[in-house]
Amino acid sequence: MNDVAPADRTPTSNPVLRRALTWGGLLAAVILVVSSVLGLVFAGVPGLVSALIGTVMAVVFMGITSASILLANRYANSDLFVGIFFGVVLGGWIVKFIVFIVLVVVLRGVDWLDPTVLFLSIVAGVLASLVVDVLVVAKSRLPYASDVELPKAPTED
Repeated sequence: MNDVAPADRTPTSNPVLRRALTWGGLLAAVILVVSSVLGLVFAGVPGLVSALIGTVMAVVFMGITSASILLANRYANSDLFVGIFFGVVLGGWIVKFIVFIVLVVVLRGVDWLDPTVLFLSIVAGVLASLVVDVLVVAKSRLPYASDVELPKAPTED
């Protein structure tokens, strides 16, 4: 039995991840417009800037996970797939963590941001991305055991 997927097969999770990125981007655009308008109305220009930064942060962090899995899936035909896959995905998470900490330190206490609008736009983006992920995965039709090649039936000689 061959443990490696044939060269012409891509992992069945790729269309689901692409769909999640597409719908997440569309919903993020809606959140960007709504939060920007609300931020401008309730907190002026600092609210607008905070909404823009918060929504972009949420979208980038959402996209890093899906994009890292799609990148790692390119090595699905390699004998080192599991190691490469987890290395790329873990690396993406570490990058997200470091970038988030750096942004929190840099943006803490600046005068041109409204912390409430920034927080609410990040939360809105994260919640929206979670809803998109749940809906896309729930509506996808993936087999329980994907990318598996069953052995040939025994022949009677």
